[in-house]
Amino acid sequence: MNDYFKSIILQKTGASSLVEKEIIQELWSGYGKIIRVQLENSTLESVVIKHVQLPKRNNHPRGWHTDIGHQRKLKSYKVETIWYQTYSKHSKARLPKCFGVENYQDETLIILEDLDTAGFPLRKQNVEWEDIDRCLEWLAQFHASFLEKTPNGLWDVGTYWHLDTRPQELEVLDDTALKNSAIAIDKKLNDCTFKTFVHGDAKLANFCFSKNGEVAGVDFQYVGGGCGMKDVAYFIGSCLNESDCERLESKILDTYFTHLHKALGKTNEALENEWRALYRVTWADFHRFLKGWSPGHWKINSYSERITAEVIKKL
Repeated sequence: MNDYFKSIILQKTGASSLVEKEIIQELWSGYGKIIRVQLENSTLESVVIKHVQLPKRNNHPRGWHTDIGHQRKLKSYKVETIWYQTYSKHSKARLPKCFGVENYQDETLIILEDLDTAGFPLRKQNVEWEDIDRCLEWLAQFHASFLEKTPNGLWDVGTYWHLDTRPQELEVLDDTALKNSAIAIDKKLNDCTFKTFVHGDAKLANFCFSKNGEVAGVDFQYVGGGCGMKDVAYFIGSCLNESDCERLESKILDTYFTHLHKALGKTNEALENEWRALYRVTWADFHRFLKGWSPGHWKINSYSERITAEVIKKL
């Protein structure tokens, strides 16, 4: 990290010195790092730094080395800075506090609360129903916070798989029926009456857990407008196998809407009716992206195929 960014961290945290303690993870395709920084003489023990640097060469894990992908990632980091500067403080759902954002030359620095020291040190690869319930509650609180708000500066349509940002994946999709229905599926979702902000990448890996089961969410590169079902379907697909996705579908939706009405402070039947009907449409939308992007992906299964066929038939 350059000396200028180090000086900004010291300034924003009131620390006298810092040590780059560990790399938490590399950013996708070599666009930088997430680093834990230890602080001296600050009220904060440590902070997490998202340090975005343009890669010297393209290094996409699945071979998608394109300018479209590059521009999408650049916008995603700009969106995330705007999210933290403008919107994050209005979220009812727990997420890291932002202590500062700085742009310098071709690099961006986001200084964030360390959720490990804030009481959310656990990451989970396998979940019990209680964990799913807490994550659905988090999503409901998030969606309630931004219902009917306009995503100025964010993605007009949230999620990283939105059709307009994935023309190449659509072009190589060899499922003809799904390819021919992609625009209609996208339109059905975008034309919903009730819109909120969606997280846009609400996979299990982006939730941090406390020892008593509370959760906090991270990674807001693809936050933008849309139907809350996008987050719910994507989250469920990230942590359950296909038989559990099918078996628990009604329970998942009942649980989410119970949390949503509570977070809104009232029951909104019109919203629930509309969004329930779009749950499987959202599932088909993500299935479209996945089959073009990575045809052998483990998430492509018979449940997804059946749901998608059903959605296409009803269009």
